[in-house]
Amino acid sequence: ILLNSKLAGCTVFITGASRGIGKAIALKAARDGANVVVAAKTADPHPKLPGTIYTAAAEIEAAGGKALPCIVDVRDEKQINEAVEQAVEKFGGIDILVNNASAINLTGTLETPMKKVDLMLGINLRGTYLTSKLCIPHLLKSKNPHILNLSPPLNLNPIWFKNHTAYTIAKYGMSMCVLGMAEEFKGSIAVNALWPKTAIQTAAMDMLGGSGIGKQCRKVEIMADAAYAILKKPTSFTGQFVIDEDILKTEGIKEFDVYAVEPGHPLLPDFFLDQQPEDLAKQMEEHGATPAFKSGKADSAATGPISDMFNIIRGILSPDIVKTTQGVYRFDLSGEHAGVWYIDLKNDAGSAGSGDPPVKADVVMALDSADFIKMFGGKLKPTMAFMSGKLKIKGDMGLAIKLEKMMAMMKSKL
Repeated sequence: ILLNSKLAGCTVFITGASRGIGKAIALKAARDGANVVVAAKTADPHPKLPGTIYTAAAEIEAAGGKALPCIVDVRDEKQINEAVEQAVEKFGGIDILVNNASAINLTGTLETPMKKVDLMLGINLRGTYLTSKLCIPHLLKSKNPHILNLSPPLNLNPIWFKNHTAYTIAKYGMSMCVLGMAEEFKGSIAVNALWPKTAIQTAAMDMLGGSGIGKQCRKVEIMADAAYAILKKPTSFTGQFVIDEDILKTEGIKEFDVYAVEPGHPLLPDFFLDQQPEDLAKQMEEHGATPAFKSGKADSAATGPISDMFNIIRGILSPDIVKTTQGVYRFDLSGEHAGVWYIDLKNDAGSAGSGDPPVKADVVMALDSADFIKMFGGKLKPTMAFMSGKLKIKGDMGLAIKLEKMMAMMKSKL
């Protein structure tokens, strides 16, 4: 889709290039006549994952590039060093580094074994830092050197931490390398990050979303085209957290359906952008996939007064309130801010958010969203709302009255 042989003769060192996005970037560079160092772990065929460094190297040569397959675990300084030395010896230098190698495990703090934490920090954060450190002396000798990390914009919204803190720390570590090194090597090396707007069909995505996920994804080629658009820019283009679709729009691409696995099918937005994790899980399920990261606890998918109210509710949840209440509430709201919300004051330290509760509700309360705001703002008591017909209650009436304690606490916060 993008023309011009901008990378002819350049040497591109790509970690995790035996499959997926890494290999797609390698093939894109190869079509320009680039030299590609395939730095990845898979030397022998993997029972579950496609490709080895040798099959990737053969594809690169067939596409018009030159390939150097190197067995590299990015946690191993000696292996990276050897690959860098071989690359410099064979191709005369290194012009571009793509830090693509990554490990993913979307589990909470108590469910994540330290072995997995070490793996993610070791590959994503330390591996990126170490490979950059060892390539930089050679990059500094290049005419138009680039480091490109496959990592997200630094979105500090807690929703992107709470369900998989270790993974987020590891992935944001890669992004922080961009932030620091772009400034440190300003004027000498361009250092940028690239992240997809939507889910991309890879072996990793198939494992996370199950067999139904593919049709909600775009193909790896969109990331390869976006990476190419970045790598052909001058070194003054640096410190940028680029989203694939955004940069391709600036390149004049208007038609993105060509990148879809199933053109016309709704696409799944990727992590760390503005859509909430629970929305992603819901969307995946609606279209036949099974999310491996679903937390069972939902957050506000909306903005506005109800969402603001729930942010305050979440702030006052405590084991003490849970212990004294012992109820799960579902709110069916009508009117201007219609929707379903819940407060779980029965399990763990409590939870609250949009959508159905993680377990069956003990009491369902149906009312207008404006009355809900008044009720939790301390201006309307549940008993009065019920008696006046503004509130309909199904289930345990006593639990509805118990909510008044929480509302009194809310009033002091407003």
